[in-house]
Formats: sequence, C-alpha cells, structure tokens
Amino acid sequence: MQADHDQPTGADEASGPERHGGDAGAETGVRGDGGVAGRGGSPLVGFTVGVTAARRAEELIALVERRGATVVHAPAMRIVPLADDGELRAATGQLVERGPDVVVATTAVGFRGWTEAAEGWGLGDALLDRFRGAELLARGPKVRGAIRAAGLTEDWSPASESMAEVLDRLLATGVAGRRIAVQLHGEPLTEFVAALRDAGADVVGVPVYRWLPPEDPGPLDGLIDAAVARTVDAITFTSAPAATSLLDRARERGLREALVDALRHDVLAACVGPVTAQPLAAYDVPTAAPERFRLGPLVQLLCQELPARAPVLRVGGHGVAVRGRVALVDGEPRAVTPAQAALLRVLSRRPGQVVAPAEVPRALPDPVGGAVGAAVAELDAALGVPGLVEAVADRGYRLAAPEPGPGDGARRGDA
Repeated sequence: MQADHDQPTGADEASGPERHGGDAGAETGVRGDGGVAGRGGSPLVGFTVGVTAARRAEELIALVERRGATVVHAPAMRIVPLADDGELRAATGQLVERGPDVVVATTAVGFRGWTEAAEGWGLGDALLDRFRGAELLARGPKVRGAIRAAGLTEDWSPASESMAEVLDRLLATGVAGRRIAVQLHGEPLTEFVAALRDAGADVVGVPVYRWLPPEDPGPLDGLIDAAVARTVDAITFTSAPAATSLLDRARERGLREALVDALRHDVLAACVGPVTAQPLAAYDVPTAAPERFRLGPLVQLLCQELPARAPVLRVGGHGVAVRGRVALVDGEPRAVTPAQAALLRVLSRRPGQVVAPAEVPRALPDPVGGAVGAAVAELDAALGVPGLVEAVADRGYRLAAPEPGPGDGARRGDA
C-alpha cells in the first residue's frame, strides 16, 4: 500500500490536447509542421510521449519537451474542488466536534487544501486545535513540510514514504478504541482503512479530493487512438486513478484489448511508482518506474528507456536509428512520415538482408499497394544519405549492409 508521488490530478491543466517540442527550454525537437528543429543531441528527440496528469502537467510537459520529445497531453482525471466538496466538509465537522487521537496525513497538496478549505468554512482554527491534540503522522517529506507550514509538528514519518510502514507502526502501538483520521489521496485506501477497523479503530476517512472522469474525453480518446496506432512511444502515469481511467475509457470504446496489446508490446507505460502501476499490472502490462517517486526521476527514466528501445545500427558506414517521428542518421534528426518510419523499422530488423516486397505493405500503417518501390525511394531521400536504403533487382529491399565488427571479417548480409 505504498503511496506514490504527491501527484493528485488537479486544476493546473495545460491547454489543448497536444504540445510540440520547441519551447524556450527545449534543445531540439520536431516542429508542429513536421520539420525537424535543432540537432539530435537531446535524448528524447523524435519520440512522442503521452501525459495523463492534470495537476502539475505543465511541469511534466516542460521537462519532457526540454529533452526533445513531442507531448500529447490527455488529462485522464479531474477532481472536485475542495471548497465545494460536501464529503470533506462533513468529515471535517465530525473531527472538530470530536477530535481524533491520530491523524494520518498522506499528501502535501491534500493537507494544505484541507486546512484552506476548513478556513473558508470558518473551521480552520478549530481543526488545527484538534490536530495539536492528536498524534500527527506524516507519510513523507513533502507532507511534513505542509504540516510545519501550518504551524504544527509531526510526531513521526516513515523513511520509506510507505503507507504500509505507517500501518505497521499503528498496529504495533495498538489502535483499539482510538479515533484515527486518515487523509485520503484520491483513492479510498480500502485495505489500509479495513486493517485499522479490524484492529478496533474508529476510522474517519477524509476525502480531500475525489477523482472524476475528465469533462471532455476528447484528448483522452486521442491518446488511446495514438497508442493503438503506435504513434505514441510512451505514456506517463502519475496516479493509479489515471491509469484506471484510461483503461475504463478504452473499454467504453471497445478498445481496451487493443490498448493493452499496445502497452504490452510497443508503447512504454512509465509510472511514477508501484502503486500507480497496479491497475496496469492487473492486465499484465509491463511497467517501468523510477526508484524515487518524483517527476524528475520519471523523466530520466524516459530518457533511459526510450533510446534503449531504438538502438543505433551501424549500416553502410553510418549510424541509423528510428525514433518515433524522426530517423537519426549520424545523430542528425531527419523527419519521416509514419509510413516511412514503419518501413525503416521493418528493414532495421534485418539490416543488410533483403525484405521481399510482399512483406512490406503488411508492416505499414497505411497500405501502399504496388507503390512499395516509390515508398522505399522516398525513405532513402528522406534519410539524406543516398544508398542507405537499397533496391535489390527482382528480390526486394534492404537497409545497407552493416559494417563488420572486430573479428567478423568481411561478412555481409544477403547480396
């Protein structure tokens, strides 16, 4: 029951469903018109990354774009504003009327929002007094900071930032007959609360924000379509409800199996932590997560994982790699169409070996009919180095033969 990054979906939404590389902090990227901007030194140049976060989305988008990627922003969730949430007000009133013995604070943004909402209802001072009379447990360093900013002092905080460790401490000290306020962070924390109640505690769940589906599902639908079509290379998740929402929306549209297949084989599911990954793991989707559950390490994870999925091949005396919407030739980004990128991937699987014309159309996103030869010629021109893609008379097409490595002699692919 480990809590991930302090990242509930909130109101800081980026405008529009898609953002392109090339902001003021970006080193390079693909322009909105499809042209290539800058040089290929950024680790994510050519890749397209889906962002499902709403709160702090601009921060995550900027970090990803600065490293050269194109971003598709599709908020998967929204929250009920705290001041308008009747459930939060009711729980706050209960705790002011009868104070808790223990308060478990789970996220900084939630704790701050809770105390600010209470202040707006005229209950702020009374709530803080109740906190002062209780044992105050903070899930991690960010919520510790929020507690201290409110003029309070936490009694304990786990080094692991794990709700499981918080639960172990509570059960070890005994909770029978004690009133425990648990700040919920967008999810019900069902197992955590049930364990406390089974041990005899009176638990008051405090829903400081509640997840709801996005009001406009259009951007989310676009991201699902892009994942199914393999035109997005990775999707980032910063909360478990966002992952659940994406899967639920795909199910409503009859696309969940197709989405899961894409996430299993072609689209990287990058999660901020193991709790966020749980809804995806339920469908056997492999996920990647950083050791530290923060946005910066999540972006660094993308910078490691995505290039590793597109290794540079030494062919025809040049380094060639295909990355989403661009091909890198000797580190220089070359804009290619989706069909050209798919064709390059097919040829890259067997560099130097001939691929029969009949094998090519099946791999392309759009059938090319009898125009395979033209498509190959256009790809060769787009790469900017004549002869990297070759036509072998009466046999098919190939990526130029790879350079022999040490000890390989002069062995080449099919001639």
